[in-house]
Amino acid sequence: MRSLAGAFAASALLTGISCVQAAAQEVPYLDDRSSAASLVESFYNAVNRKEFARAWDYFGDEKPAADPDAFAAGYADTAGVEVYTGAVASEGAAGSTFYHLPVAILAAQTDGSEKVFAGCYVVRLVNPSVQEPPFRPMHIEKGSLSPSDLAFDEALPESCPDAPPPDEADAVLEEARTMFLDLHADCEPGPDGSGPGEDQYTIPFRYSTDADEEPEREARLFRFYCGAGAYNENHVYYQYDETDGLREVSFAVPELDIRYVDDNVEGAVDSIGIIGYTTEATLVNSFYDEATQTITSANKWRGVGDASDSGTWIFRNGRFTLVRYDVDASYDGEINPEPVLDFHTAP
Repeated sequence: MRSLAGAFAASALLTGISCVQAAAQEVPYLDDRSSAASLVESFYNAVNRKEFARAWDYFGDEKPAADPDAFAAGYADTAGVEVYTGAVASEGAAGSTFYHLPVAILAAQTDGSEKVFAGCYVVRLVNPSVQEPPFRPMHIEKGSLSPSDLAFDEALPESCPDAPPPDEADAVLEEARTMFLDLHADCEPGPDGSGPGEDQYTIPFRYSTDADEEPEREARLFRFYCGAGAYNENHVYYQYDETDGLREVSFAVPELDIRYVDDNVEGAVDSIGIIGYTTEATLVNSFYDEATQTITSANKWRGVGDASDSGTWIFRNGRFTLVRYDVDASYDGEINPEPVLDFHTAP
């Protein structure tokens, strides 16, 4: 992707003025942390607008200079910057997603000369759903650029060192994002307001028909944030494997018949029965446990949590199966759920 991060090059082409002159003109404000590329483009937008405090703040703990004044001084001779961004490669680690972004930049100097630099930025997004205040938005973890003898339109690296290749896995993630946005346009944005945050996992598995000597198969699981209330957070899941491709995960849930003594909802529970099953695309307060290959949900019916339902779905034979469901239907101030379905607990 080519970003006119400052629009100075486009202005120069249209008006015949120099890049330096064009860079001095007013640059539209851009502050977008919804992707690695847009974040880096926003960083250079801040540089072009001489908003060095904003540019400095796009970096995380590892800052690009000793202090903000030294950082700003490094751009004293820079009139404007244009940036190319390449194919991003992503990987998950320790509750974060790291994005490796190849870049090439054309820096117009105040003396009229131009310099080309090329390298990579590493962008980090800490899982928004597990953060405590203060919230840390997507940020630049580090950048490494070196002067290049190539022309600007030839200097962009194909990939970043130590990064996973931008392969089919990344294409699947982009497809999952697109599918999520198309099917769940009503979902609220992530806690940082930037768009749908996601977690991703790799699940090794075998079908029951696979022979022991056959290599393990691999599925990919994506969890998308889909808004929150006062005490509940919603998620939607997508799964990919070579057999069935990408699809939204539907979770089996029991349809309950709850009876109260004297038909008083705030009184004692008389009985809880299962009268059928349905499916849900959205789970509440859900998590995927890589060690047990299970997804659990915990839906509070009110804030104190004394009435609730929770489920456990285990990944086996290539899909998620409901194995336990607990219900606390009593609004009695006590947290005392009981299983209405349990195929998961050892006898």
